[in-house]
Amino acid sequence: MKKSALKWLTTAPIAVALAFTLAACGGAGTDTGSTGPTDALAGSDQTSLDKYTTDDVTPLDSVKKDELGLVTPGTISVGTLSDAPPNIFLKDGKFTGYDNELLRAMGEKLGLKVEFKSTDFSALLAQVENKQFDVGSSSISTTDARRKNVGFTNGYDFGYMAVVAKTDSDIKGFADLTDKTRIAVITGTVQDDYVTNTLKYEPVRFSDYNTAYANLKNGQVDAWVAPSQQAQGQVKDGDGTVIAEEVVNTQNFTAYAVNSENKALTDALNSALDAVIADGTWSKLTKQWYPERPMPEDWTPGSKAATVPKA
Repeated sequence: MKKSALKWLTTAPIAVALAFTLAACGGAGTDTGSTGPTDALAGSDQTSLDKYTTDDVTPLDSVKKDELGLVTPGTISVGTLSDAPPNIFLKDGKFTGYDNELLRAMGEKLGLKVEFKSTDFSALLAQVENKQFDVGSSSISTTDARRKNVGFTNGYDFGYMAVVAKTDSDIKGFADLTDKTRIAVITGTVQDDYVTNTLKYEPVRFSDYNTAYANLKNGQVDAWVAPSQQAQGQVKDGDGTVIAEEVVNTQNFTAYAVNSENKALTDALNSALDAVIADGTWSKLTKQWYPERPMPEDWTPGSKAATVPKA
């Protein structure tokens, strides 16, 4: 896999073009409904990270499964994607990836089945809010704008944003993008919002990751602004492409989406998340799916009471 060295940010933006944006992986539409973009790529802020994190969770044995408001009693119905490895994808007819395997483990803690169905990301959050799915699993960055439309669990991951380009391209990072660059994005993602509303460029929008990457490889676009995890899942040796720059973002952790009024299910999932953190499952899956990725020093998953076991 080809990729540049990981680049960590301090509180100063890496370039003027990177200032004042929304955040991380996933997306909910270019019309975010926010009052203004946030400086998501300028580094992490513990106050921002803690703002929506619960102090603790309900004990697992106190969770009442018959009061979770599930579409199908006893089963968590999950909307996810089929083409975004290593987070969420379909392999040999099974939905898998880091996000989905973690959710399966959480379902086991709750004594509930977990059933996945494929959907487009641009529709996912609305489908969760409209109760077509109980949960949305898609490495979703929990921006304030999204919280106006859907609820979220505590965080289980954090995000990167990446620029992917041809190996012989002059594009070496975000600062090299201009209004002349043909920039691919996935419709409805925060990368779409970032290019459109922060950089003020008109991107070339695609409905799925495979098509966006294919158009980069064949030269129809010059660069792809993508969630780093999904970029890593697409870029292969011999493709003539490279992840030119990756930027970590912990201003908004990633979490599972839940209907905004279903506090019982959100609380139950938070309890299960703390449980899989405590028994080492979260650490095991993180190492399995991201063997080379470091963890930000100022962020931990789950509630504020959760403790990640020492390796």
